[in-house]
Amino acid sequence: MRRRPVTGVLSDQMEKSAPKNQNSRICFLAALSAFFWLLLLYFHFVVLGTTTTPTPSSVVDQSAKFINPTTFDANKDEDDDSNELPVQRLQPPPRKQIGFPDLDSDSQNLNKNPNNSPLKERNFPFMKALTTADNKNDPCAGKYIYVHDLPSRFNEDMLKECRSLSLWTNMCKFTTNAGLGPPLENVEGVFSNTGWYATNQFAVDVIFSNRMKQYECLTKDSSIAAAFFVPFYAGFDIARYLWGYNISMRDAASLDLVDWLMKRPEWKIMGGKDHFLVAGRITWDFRRLSEEESDWGNKLLFLPAAKNMSMLVVESSPWNANDYGIPYPTYFHPAKDEDVFVWQDRMRKLKRKWLFSFAGAPRPDNPKSIRGQIIEQCRSSKVGKLLECDFGESKCHSPSSIMQMFQSSLFCLQPQGDSYTRRSAFDSMLAGCIPVFFHPGSAYTQYTWHLPKNYTKYSVFIPEDDIRKRNVSIEERLSEIPPEQVSIMREEVISLIPRLVYADPRSKLETLKDAFDVSVQAIIDKVTNLRKDMIEGRTDENFIEENSWKYALLDEGQREVGPHEWDPFFSKPKDGNGESSDTSAEAAKNSWKNEQRSQ
Repeated sequence: MRRRPVTGVLSDQMEKSAPKNQNSRICFLAALSAFFWLLLLYFHFVVLGTTTTPTPSSVVDQSAKFINPTTFDANKDEDDDSNELPVQRLQPPPRKQIGFPDLDSDSQNLNKNPNNSPLKERNFPFMKALTTADNKNDPCAGKYIYVHDLPSRFNEDMLKECRSLSLWTNMCKFTTNAGLGPPLENVEGVFSNTGWYATNQFAVDVIFSNRMKQYECLTKDSSIAAAFFVPFYAGFDIARYLWGYNISMRDAASLDLVDWLMKRPEWKIMGGKDHFLVAGRITWDFRRLSEEESDWGNKLLFLPAAKNMSMLVVESSPWNANDYGIPYPTYFHPAKDEDVFVWQDRMRKLKRKWLFSFAGAPRPDNPKSIRGQIIEQCRSSKVGKLLECDFGESKCHSPSSIMQMFQSSLFCLQPQGDSYTRRSAFDSMLAGCIPVFFHPGSAYTQYTWHLPKNYTKYSVFIPEDDIRKRNVSIEERLSEIPPEQVSIMREEVISLIPRLVYADPRSKLETLKDAFDVSVQAIIDKVTNLRKDMIEGRTDENFIEENSWKYALLDEGQREVGPHEWDPFFSKPKDGNGESSDTSAEAAKNSWKNEQRSQ
């Protein structure tokens, strides 16, 4: 039996009941459409909802949890996934780098910003401080400093026991006049009539703290602070216990300070990365490498919490990122702008009869020192002036004699002291004398906040090996510089004077920025940039702390370093901490021995 074609049956049925079937078809299509939309919604909310990135509201909730001021931990390890968000990892979290934000992996994913929500809406605990900086009507916008109210044992009590601050020097007279020391009489007409003091080269602790008391943008509101100052007299503290005391006594105040700070709510804002303190001694006094009683100094700068802070010292380490060089104090502390202008004009007009000069003593116990060769060249030159600072030579310790020689010289030789740096470099520039350096660690990698990065503008560089091995004539090298170039360089030196001196803490300069102002602004810039990096999720994965001296020389915006012409100067054998253990402790010891000898 042959099957009837289906099309024929359907055609007959449709012809017989067209109105009824048309209504049924409409209902069928409507049901099919509703089923399709229900299936689509189910797939979107149930299936995709468990695998896609969080909704904007969930991101806000998680980020709020991350940046709560009471729980934020700037030191959180980046491998800690205890608060893992359900976000697909696009790349491994960056390695932790000293000097850059310690953002954990969760915050890195948030900073990928998959929903394109504005990053600046994230409420980091320091957001109010950054917002305050944008207030054009506030003269202190972005400049507020919060000063911790430390217990007096960390500062003022030390001054009450000033006789214990040095075995060989009565520091009581040097802590007078807000740390400037006794006034200098202008008997020989070498100084100005006012503003000159017999300032101890290690008195920056108290000078800086007293200058901070006059800072115009202090605040008690930590939420708007651009940085936090810790008025701990670190230099005075270690000076009390370097000779004849065990390491427990040497470390006691530092450990106590860190314990006190870490309990403060202000510390939790950034884990201490927005804090800074000042020490008027070289960095090696605070970098004891071991727990051996015979090792030198304390371990302040190796404490984990202290590594987060910035420490301003008169000599920093080339291989570490948590200290910064600031000028040694000179004898000049102007009370007003006019004091500086008058002094600068006077230095411009002086006639200088010596081509070069040197004030210092030989270092016969140090075979690497070139001081012996420099002294010999000064003695044999008719255009060189020598002021020997060995035993029994009182003139070398006379501020008047030193400044008079510098004022009479076109160039002032500044080889390494017992360590890389020496106060003499700043005394000579104050006198308008062009410094001649023999090691980049004596100034160029130290005082990058205060001196031009283009060192040829204000100084002459003669590598130590040119003197040590090649017997280069300093007189010939300096005589080759054209007189017009010498005039330009001297003017550059004189123009730098304001930012190299510390103004009188009891007064205030109006238009000029002194060494204190420059240092504080540099710290504020550092903290501000760090905060912006944290907001934007920027890290420097290639940062190598052992190359810290190179990073200090980079132009703004640069982050990568490579081979440098000065690598041989800083390639001494180092231990695991990136220190040159054979030189740092010895340099610090020799510095103290020289201090003892000069009394």
